[in-house]
Amino acid sequence: MGENIGREVELTVERIAHGGISVGRLDGRVVFVADAIPGETVRARISDDRKKSFWRADAIEVLQPSEHRREHVWPVASIDRDPRQRAGGAEFGHIALSHQRELKRQVLAESLQRMAGIESDVKVEQLPGDHAANGLGWRTRIRLHVDGEGRIGPMASRSHTVIPVTDAPLASPAVQAATPFSERFTGLGTVDVLAPTVGDPRLVLGEQKPTVITERVGERSFRLDDTGFWQVHREAPAALTAAVQGAIDDAIFDARAANLDLYGGVGLLAAAVGDRFGAATRITSVESDERATEHAAENLAEWVGAAAITARVDRFLRELEQSASAAERARLRAATVVLDPPRSGAGTEVMAVLGRLAPAQVIYVACDPVALARDVALAAPHGYRLAGVRAFDLFPHTHHVEAVASLVRD
Repeated sequence: MGENIGREVELTVERIAHGGISVGRLDGRVVFVADAIPGETVRARISDDRKKSFWRADAIEVLQPSEHRREHVWPVASIDRDPRQRAGGAEFGHIALSHQRELKRQVLAESLQRMAGIESDVKVEQLPGDHAANGLGWRTRIRLHVDGEGRIGPMASRSHTVIPVTDAPLASPAVQAATPFSERFTGLGTVDVLAPTVGDPRLVLGEQKPTVITERVGERSFRLDDTGFWQVHREAPAALTAAVQGAIDDAIFDARAANLDLYGGVGLLAAAVGDRFGAATRITSVESDERATEHAAENLAEWVGAAAITARVDRFLRELEQSASAAERARLRAATVVLDPPRSGAGTEVMAVLGRLAPAQVIYVACDPVALARDVALAAPHGYRLAGVRAFDLFPHTHHVEAVASLVRD
């Protein structure tokens, strides 16, 4: 193995795969091709031939372009550059926005069909302002890495090579203006730049001690650490708030049940539930990050029935299952559970314990379509069916897509 690295081949790519990579074939072998669009014929350079079943390659020239190909929105990521020197983080930047959403829809629908046996006519919805801005200027925070000379930039795709840049077109105007592209940061690993909705933009240099910022969503304010998790797209917190509120079936929602917000962060989605169903709402937010939990307790303080617990979700659910009284189990069976796991999804154990606790409905917020489809399939043996799913283009010019799914018991 290895003798094919650097070999240039002609490929016609057939479809999009999870991860935003196109799929072609060479002498019967699958080749995953970066920077190509399904339907195109490209000249590609083999970058990885370690696996017998598939190789990886980078498109270096388009021989027959797709009608959806555009000039890349970020020249430093263009196909004209050596693949090892292409900036990562905008891997769909050469595709028309509407077709980006179609490719994301295909990946989500194909994942649900293949892993959960579900046919879905889901659409990927555009967020406000993205069309007029051509999908640029949406990132309210960026992380740049520092190279050996102290210059900042993203890493190349599937690489630890830092690509120095002088702009970041996916970043909001405020973030771009605050980013010190021309400065040197020797001795640091990362430079984060963020522009909260309240106050001035700020830099976080390396492992700098966190400070508290305020983000506003509609009329509500949330306090969080500047180094903590917050949705990146300027419209994402409001979009997910509305989507979660709309996904809950109010006919089976019980404000007095043992409602849960799992992987709850600083309380954004727990607050969405509380705002939808009123002051009497009981909901417990569970989050492993202690600082985020402290902020969640403050952000949810107006609901007497709200609580924030620092715990790993799998351990919290295991202990709940083992210790719950009959009355508590009844409140759990009446519950609505909001689930917003990391990219890897909730996984086998969490879905199994949830299945046995049997809440009335689960609202699953997913940033990975394959993990969502797998977890929907894991819920099925416990009597849950997919009652609805919406998808949102929270990450234009990348392959990422967010989905909000409703699972109810038959």
